[in-house]
Amino acid sequence: MTKDRSRGTTRGFARAVTLMQTRIRTATESRGFAVSRVITHWEDIVGSGIAGIARPVNISYGREGMGATLTLLTTGAQAPMLEMQKEQILNKVNSCYGYRAISRIRITQTAPTGFAEGQVQFKQKTKTVAAPDPVVVKEAKSMGESVGNDDLRLALESLATNVLSKRKT
Repeated sequence: MTKDRSRGTTRGFARAVTLMQTRIRTATESRGFAVSRVITHWEDIVGSGIAGIARPVNISYGREGMGATLTLLTTGAQAPMLEMQKEQILNKVNSCYGYRAISRIRITQTAPTGFAEGQVQFKQKTKTVAAPDPVVVKEAKSMGESVGNDDLRLALESLATNVLSKRKT
């Protein structure tokens, strides 16, 4: 007996991306983004350096219909740096489209806590790591006392601290 491939293995469940795809497309097309990949994969397209200081806001098409204008949001201090990299950004974004869809880049500036469009911070949030329990640190040091090499001893103490402080699940 062979398995029927037409039924699939989802058992009636749908992937989250398929449920949200039409809503994402509607929202991005209202901003001019015919290909939402420019927004969703911005860091992959332009790199982490540029993505850390700017983000795409709008794509507008002129009356002639040839070549669109990509509007980028950045802070005032980063605008000159971004201005010098316009050509590289243009090439990277157009390579995402597969043709010269964007002919011009416009840079808008605002403070990170400025108007409604600029309230999102550009930098990624960093994780805060809590200090380990002093009892765990003391126990980890006692485990590595017999090791003569300082680098190896410190590495083993760090490993022991991580293992001992890990929560039991």
